[in-house]
Amino acid sequence: MNPKLTTERLGRRAVVYVRQSSPGQVLHHQESQRRQYALADHARELGFKNIVVIDDDLGRSGSGLVERPGFQRLVGEVCTGEVGAIFCIEASRLARNGRDWHHLIELCGMAGAVVVDPEGVYDPAIVNDRLLLGLKGTMSEFELNLLRQRSFEAIRQKARRGELRFCLPVGYLWTTHDKVEMDPDQRVQQALRLVFSKMTELGSVRQVLLWFRRERIPLPTRAFDQPGGQTMWSLPVYNSVLKLLSNPMYAGAYAFGKTQVRIAMVEGRARKTAGHKKPRSEWTVLLRDHHPEYIPWEQYERNQAMIADNAHMKSRMQPKAGRGGKALLSGLLRCRRCGRMLSVSYGGIRRNVIRYHCKGAHLNHGEDWCISFGSLRTDQAVADELLRAIGGNAVEAAVEAAEKMRQQRHEQRSTLELELEQARYEAKLSARRYQAVDPDNRLVAAELEARWNAALEKVRELEDRLRQFDLGVKLPAIPDKKVLISLAQDLPAVWNFPSTDMRLKQRIVRILIREIVADVEQEKKEIVLLIHWAGGRHSELRVKKNGLGKHRRCTSVEAVEIVRQMAGKFSDEQIAGTLNRLKLRTGAGNNWNEQRVLSLRHYHSLPAYDVRTATTTNMLTLEETAFRLGVSATSVRRMIRQKVLPASQVVPCAPWQISIEAVQSAAVQKAVARIKSRASVPRTRNDADQQILLSMS
Repeated sequence: MNPKLTTERLGRRAVVYVRQSSPGQVLHHQESQRRQYALADHARELGFKNIVVIDDDLGRSGSGLVERPGFQRLVGEVCTGEVGAIFCIEASRLARNGRDWHHLIELCGMAGAVVVDPEGVYDPAIVNDRLLLGLKGTMSEFELNLLRQRSFEAIRQKARRGELRFCLPVGYLWTTHDKVEMDPDQRVQQALRLVFSKMTELGSVRQVLLWFRRERIPLPTRAFDQPGGQTMWSLPVYNSVLKLLSNPMYAGAYAFGKTQVRIAMVEGRARKTAGHKKPRSEWTVLLRDHHPEYIPWEQYERNQAMIADNAHMKSRMQPKAGRGGKALLSGLLRCRRCGRMLSVSYGGIRRNVIRYHCKGAHLNHGEDWCISFGSLRTDQAVADELLRAIGGNAVEAAVEAAEKMRQQRHEQRSTLELELEQARYEAKLSARRYQAVDPDNRLVAAELEARWNAALEKVRELEDRLRQFDLGVKLPAIPDKKVLISLAQDLPAVWNFPSTDMRLKQRIVRILIREIVADVEQEKKEIVLLIHWAGGRHSELRVKKNGLGKHRRCTSVEAVEIVRQMAGKFSDEQIAGTLNRLKLRTGAGNNWNEQRVLSLRHYHSLPAYDVRTATTTNMLTLEETAFRLGVSATSVRRMIRQKVLPASQVVPCAPWQISIEAVQSAAVQKAVARIKSRASVPRTRNDADQQILLSMS
């Protein structure tokens, strides 16, 4: 019997402390666990009756940077004075840092507890034993740091050669010679390439996700919790698509050290957290062209820039990427007065009235808004400017668009074909397994038959999907050059077509335009736009701004002035005809009629035409003059053109006004007599007569 194990100590509680540093050790180093748990039997052999095993810290490091509830429980037990001995297989199990180790030894010395390991029994109250325990703790701490230093340096050295093995993303495999190669499964390769092509097309991680889920196309994932990292297929989620697009491995780059460990003080103790991302410039290793790539490195960088631009809340004062909505210039306009980005608001009953406004000063400092203007004319003006810039490249763009559409449809069909091929293989495999089983073993045969039927059902489902895909939209043919030239001429109509995707328009705008600085000149009622083009060129664009109480469907000033001059003198039907001959339109772009003229007169309080007043005047119309003289209207027009018959018009193309005195003049009567005395000979009208006829009709 060891003299340090007194009767008093044997009457107390014995604590067996069990710890392993990592989850991997817990799963794979079972012998260490068995040795530590066996210390309970050793405590009984030494005479302890009350034995407590503390194993709360399995999988937790003893470096002092990780919370250890088991060690805190051990310290609490020692402080009660009811612990006679602490059992461990070595000092490194209790602590790998001096602070925890010396604190525990000091408490054991004050509480009268001893420390027991396979080499002996140590009493911290004895100077020599305390010195020996201190050396053990120091050596344990030094050993941990030395092992860590050697391990880290070896890891870095191997990573610099690109040979350090770690869990590869789906689509890649390690070879026996520490090389990285593509997964030979063509279905996996096709699915991954489809993800990257869709990112280039749609420009958003979320839109890629929605497309795959809408088309019900599964993506591969690697199950690291299963032996061999088996590839699983399922519909994607946002994080899986984002990680796939953000991983530089798919661009042929070997990257190591992308994350770091951070240490923070929590309640007076150091705590370690891992997985914090580092900037690319601080990565430990980045080897380009290390292995076969799914996308070029340049495309990977474009994808990262696109993802960063889509994070609107993190872009601060920078222009933001287009992500849909009805405002073409959303996230692209900057206020010239304060430098802030303009916001977008949606008003109206149907929330379709869009306005751009700078309200940063109002929100931050309580000041008035800098500028505010509607989007309709602004978006249209910028779109027209953009179409003029790209109109010359419309033919090449159409060829490329058609080719891309064919390629995308081909890739989508190839994905379905590969999925169908794998389903047929699984169905054949299930059939062979069913045929190989003993028919009398009904329990196994029934299960294998059910699996075979499920595989056949999946094959039928995929065949139906492929058949429906082929019956859908056909692959477009490459357009002819003549067709493309006409398309280039009709590009504005295609751009303004209601079904054209606004997100696509916004992406085109952001490719060619970096930023637009906007201001409003109240005196001139103009919106001033300074366009910063992608090539470094700048151009100024001025857009007419509606005045207070005005809107874009207001009748033109010219049309209102004509109605004002003709009101009271001519009927609404005659006024409408005059406006239509002048090719003037209403504010809504319609032709004029009697009711629309009446509405305009009523709005502007203009007088109506009174037939009684018209009969008392000495003025005649062209038709009345022709009737009174007994000649045709064409003859009257000819006399007016030849200045034989004086006549006047309120405005061009308005009805002629002829005085009675002019009709009764000798010159007119002589001309009428000459017309009536001539024989009626058919003739062709000259151009001047035709023009007069058209203007008077």
